[in-house]
Amino acid sequence: MMGIGNRTRLPADHSRTTDYSASRRKTLRFLGLGTLHAAFPIRGAEPDNHLPLRSNLKALLFDVFGTVVDWRSSIIREGKLLAQQKNLQVDWGEFVDCWREGYGPSMNKVRSGELPWTDIDDLHRMILDELVVEFALDGLSEADLDHFNRAWHRLSPWPDTVSGLNRLKSRFMIATLSNGNVSLLTNMAKNAGLPWDAVFSAELAKHYKPDQRAYLKAIDLLNLEPSQILMVAAHPGDLRAAAQAGLRTAYVYRPLEWGEGRIRERNAAGEFDIDADSFIDLARQLGA
Repeated sequence: MMGIGNRTRLPADHSRTTDYSASRRKTLRFLGLGTLHAAFPIRGAEPDNHLPLRSNLKALLFDVFGTVVDWRSSIIREGKLLAQQKNLQVDWGEFVDCWREGYGPSMNKVRSGELPWTDIDDLHRMILDELVVEFALDGLSEADLDHFNRAWHRLSPWPDTVSGLNRLKSRFMIATLSNGNVSLLTNMAKNAGLPWDAVFSAELAKHYKPDQRAYLKAIDLLNLEPSQILMVAAHPGDLRAAAQAGLRTAYVYRPLEWGEGRIRERNAAGEFDIDADSFIDLARQLGA
């Protein structure tokens, strides 16, 4: 199981930014807009380098687990609810990390042919059944296990997710491209208020990302050129595979995907077409 690293400090100077913004607003009363931009350029503003990209884009595809939703906090919450009902003593952070860490190896069994095509719900249940024994979760009925396994259908979005998606939806078609199965993704969307125009899943191609066939299936279903589609993800490997399929790419930084004890390092800038701090920032960069 992966070790827990020390928490890293993210550089930020909020007081300086606040002072700067106040000064800029005061100056607005006395200067014209053009003069203002020359005297006080907007902090974080950048040349409109994305204009050629966004003018060609028609659709955005989103990875879901970790990019759109906070799976870790959501499953810990569900575990604590189960513990209250069944009087269980469990380190839910460790439990959830183990559950998620089984995700990749279980998909590899499908990719290698060790398992026939098996959807994520069933893979999650296979991992859960092993963890029930490992963590001695005694006294759980089949109904309890089924409900807990479907906690992955009830994941909560990151705070910027829904508002950011609605902004992006106003300009582009937005859809999932996740390894989650279609029923999982649609239930999640209903539960979390995710405003997808379409739900695409690796299940439709019967090949898990980063297999090229998952991306190519989504391109075919959208009936667009690959260059007209932007793949959005918090995971560089997903984006690299999407780029190989001809998609444009947007990296969204989700430092807390694995919790505060394992803050994710930011991917090096410049590898992907867009680098964003949130869906709101992505919408801003795409003019939505």
